[in-house]
Amino acid sequence: MKSFLQNTWKHRAHVVMALPAFLILLFIMYIPMSGLVMAFKNFDYSKGIFGSDWVGLANFEFLIKSQDTFFNMTKNTLLYYLLFTVVGTVLNVTIAICIDQLAFKRAGKTMQTLMIIPVFISYAAVQFIVFAFIDSRTGLINHMLGTRTRFYSNAGYWPWILLIVKIWKDTGYGSVLYMSVLSGIDTSLYEAADIDGANKWQQIRHITIPSLIPMVTVMLLLSVGNVMRSDTGLFYQVTRNNGALYSTTQVLDSYILNQILHSSNFGYTAAASFFQSVIGLIMMLIANFTVRKIEPEGALF
Repeated sequence: MKSFLQNTWKHRAHVVMALPAFLILLFIMYIPMSGLVMAFKNFDYSKGIFGSDWVGLANFEFLIKSQDTFFNMTKNTLLYYLLFTVVGTVLNVTIAICIDQLAFKRAGKTMQTLMIIPVFISYAAVQFIVFAFIDSRTGLINHMLGTRTRFYSNAGYWPWILLIVKIWKDTGYGSVLYMSVLSGIDTSLYEAADIDGANKWQQIRHITIPSLIPMVTVMLLLSVGNVMRSDTGLFYQVTRNNGALYSTTQVLDSYILNQILHSSNFGYTAAASFFQSVIGLIMMLIANFTVRKIEPEGALF
């Protein structure tokens, strides 16, 4: 303890700089975790969180027994994670490489700036943009095709609509992360490859892509922890929480938000959220263990 205090005092300047971030994590991320006890209680407003009756795993049993809803939203959550991750990663890497290979660097900077803009548009505004395109009466798509397709009544269209919206909103920012890696690649590698007669595709295949693999691995590992979480704004606001679309658009996050807004059974809602966190932790540990066995340098810990 004495050595700890001495070391802390020695690096007091660093401690003071780290203190705001530490306090934010403490009060926003860790202290609220005490509320997870609600997952094991029959929450009663009059008794409070810690005074409510203990029910053990009853909330989890009720969650699992609602098979149609539970398994459908779990399936949707996993499938959307896989779809967004695979397509997003491929597009992020492809766009980053294309911009990096542009002869006119100023044009690349302009494209990079334009692609980041959608990230700053909230889903509350995006839902109106989507509505303007797909509304059955005034939508741009129906107007151009001369049709009256009722997109908000047909759940089959929405996996593709949500994929397009997700790509439009996040791909630009995601590609910037990979461009930062590309800017750090030693140019002498490309010069040596050019002298050896390697064309542009061969340089990308043997220099650029291998240099991006560590970043791709880290991003995938970080995303695996959120495998059971989805972008609530995308699934709740863009779909306008339309019950007719639940078969393909309801995920765990949108379901939990609906329960919070329309149900007083907070113990059941906490159980669903706790389930998300546990599965995410397990998946991240498994993924990190696998990467550490294959490529130790790419593991998070």
